[in-house]
Amino acid sequence: MNLFKSTKLLPIALIGLTLFASACGNKPTESTGGTATPKSGATTTAPTATPATSAAASPATGAAKQWTKAPEMMIDVKKKYQADIVTSKGSFTIDLFADEAPKTVNNFVFLSKEGFYNNITFHRIIKTFMIQTGDPKGTGTGGPGYKFADELKTTHKYEAGIVAMANSGANTNGSQFFICSGDDSANLNKSPNYSIFGKVTAEGMATIAKIAETPVEMGGEATPSKPKEKVTITSITIKEK
Repeated sequence: MNLFKSTKLLPIALIGLTLFASACGNKPTESTGGTATPKSGATTTAPTATPATSAAASPATGAAKQWTKAPEMMIDVKKKYQADIVTSKGSFTIDLFADEAPKTVNNFVFLSKEGFYNNITFHRIIKTFMIQTGDPKGTGTGGPGYKFADELKTTHKYEAGIVAMANSGANTNGSQFFICSGDDSANLNKSPNYSIFGKVTAEGMATIAKIAETPVEMGGEATPSKPKEKVTITSITIKEK
């Protein structure tokens, strides 16, 4: 199932993040559809993300940057990377797992350095589950113009602070990602279909909580998850150690 798609509803069984399909349970999904439901039993739309394009295409006039293929490898997996993220509700830092998810971290680093995430909103928020962002359209249907493969082999589990890609099915990662914000995210461990690529440091969890507290309303899902106020990423700075 896909956990980050925001247009379709998913049952309680899985917290899916799906882009174009519906899913069951609490799942982040890309916005081609898909919903997720927290373990409490409420039905929610899974977080969604749009597929990316390749790294050589030029952006359309007035539109977000787009590429025709995923970026070439630019990171050194032997090094440590962090992402300092400034939002309209505070800042937080993500420790990136370059050793376990090199393609995913490389993609995130590339898009961050391109300024792709600047001014993008958190378009889907479920307090006890996750907060989803990375869609230049702000609808759960946008992305960078390309897709890349999953990296599901990990020593980590879904829990508060974990950062993972939203998708619309196997190997459909693009730019949308979600950050686990509550206990319901643990339901994703039953069907770990979302590439984990980082975790928010302890100091940054207060900001994640503030974003998760944003009032929401119905927006096409069984459970309210559409933010009533605009919460945006101001900038992302990548640090290399």
